[in-house]
Amino acid sequence: MVSLLQILLLILSVVQFIIFAHVIMSWLINFGVLNLRQPIVWQIWEGLNRLLEPVYGQIRRVLPSMAGLDLAPLVALLAVYALRIILVNNAAAFY
Repeated sequence: MVSLLQILLLILSVVQFIIFAHVIMSWLINFGVLNLRQPIVWQIWEGLNRLLEPVYGQIRRVLPSMAGLDLAPLVALLAVYALRIILVNNAAAFY
């Protein structure tokens, strides 16, 4: 059962990394450091959007409009951290 806990924590770590990569890449695109006309940048950006848009869409439906400020990645990260805390605090159930 410990292996199940470790697998779940690994999945949460991967999700956290993907969210961070998406946020940093969006900043780099908006500041003109990365160009979406480059094929590799476009493929990575499109892949990250396809992975995260279903999650962000659900969160955006609940959040009020913030006039151009997207808080969906922050809420998603907070949810990942909350799930990690819940798993670690209930680790005894996995033993």
